[in-house]
Amino acid sequence: MEKITLFWFRRDLRLDDNMGLYYAHQQEKQVLPLFIFDTEILDRLDDRRDARVTFIHQQVSRLREELAAYHSSLLVRHGKPLDVFRSLTKEYRIQNVYTNRDYEPYAKKRDAEVADYLQKEGIDFYDFKDQVIFEKDEITTDKGDFYKVFTPYSKRWLQKFEEAKITSVKLDGRKKSLFETKPLPLPKLSDIGFEASEISLPRPEVDHKLIRNYDQTRNFPAKSGTSRLGIHLRFGTISIRKLAQEAASLNDTFLTELIWREFYMMILYHNPQVVDQAFKPAYDRIRWRNNEKDFSSWCEGKTGYPLVDAGMRELNATGYMHNRVRMVTASFLTKHLLIDWRWGEAYFAKKLLDYELSSNNGGWQWAAGTGTDAQPYFRIFNPASQLEKFDKDLRYVKHWVPEYGTDRYPKPIVDHKMARERALAVFKEALDK
Repeated sequence: MEKITLFWFRRDLRLDDNMGLYYAHQQEKQVLPLFIFDTEILDRLDDRRDARVTFIHQQVSRLREELAAYHSSLLVRHGKPLDVFRSLTKEYRIQNVYTNRDYEPYAKKRDAEVADYLQKEGIDFYDFKDQVIFEKDEITTDKGDFYKVFTPYSKRWLQKFEEAKITSVKLDGRKKSLFETKPLPLPKLSDIGFEASEISLPRPEVDHKLIRNYDQTRNFPAKSGTSRLGIHLRFGTISIRKLAQEAASLNDTFLTELIWREFYMMILYHNPQVVDQAFKPAYDRIRWRNNEKDFSSWCEGKTGYPLVDAGMRELNATGYMHNRVRMVTASFLTKHLLIDWRWGEAYFAKKLLDYELSSNNGGWQWAAGTGTDAQPYFRIFNPASQLEKFDKDLRYVKHWVPEYGTDRYPKPIVDHKMARERALAVFKEALDK
């Protein structure tokens, strides 16, 4: 049996401009692509119709078809990654394993364990930067520290981006380095314990006109003014390098959103404790009310605040929520209801198709005032004025809350003025200790 190199797909589900795959293709012979349906992740999902699993399965199937054009295929396994590699080293003579880096706490632990095992088996493990433009320690202060404030981070990021001349890569169809094989088996969704979701998933298409007008349309939830590319960045079905280059030529505001994504990834990398602790430790002294009935009203979109309710119903029905409305709903939960940001963060993690640990955590801590570069605790969104400003004609609200304006719509579960004063007092008490 001849030696092979494995390329391990994770959150980079594309052949085009895939750095790890490109280098494996350039430097090795007999490259066999691999994907693992990771039970360490899947077993934590409550919903057997989770739309993200349906999406991943669709993309894995597409990759398998695309690899057939190279007379190759995709090796698909289901299990704990370390167990899968223990099995694969018995089935194949593996020379090297290539992959792209992942920066979340679980991923770092997983990769360290796999790399350690492979090393003991005499197999080299190579990883590459792919899902970001700049990673972990590439954007630092003059003293070499990570940035805790977004504005100076973004300035340094932009400076480096202009200097770096980012380029994309593609596989050379003439180079015969992919392992030639007949189509390898693909497990059905039911084989991995899931069913197909009925939620429709956005296509990985970059709308140039939308990006060009993004700064003018992005805040109005009734308009199709956001790209819906979050899920594709999360699972790597589009290239961040190509998207950033597009944004740089079309719209600075859109590019800034991509920089925020990397800012939060860098924060999580350097501060893994933020997964379940406030970035600013003093904020862990807040005495949250954590009223379960109020939390249920928020989850169901029955708070009596129409913009909040529309956002939550959109999330529950589609796995998506408009970004402006995400800020309003998060502020309402943490400030008006005084419910721990971790409760809301976990609910979004369960429901959002584009769930990204670093961005979700960063966004929730920003809204709660507990995070890096967060809005101050005393800045509390007024849901009524946000509605007046961003959905004045109620197109968004009436789409998701058809009973609004009738006696079937619930009364507000909390008074805005009272809730604001209560939040200010509770936050002040915690921070004065």
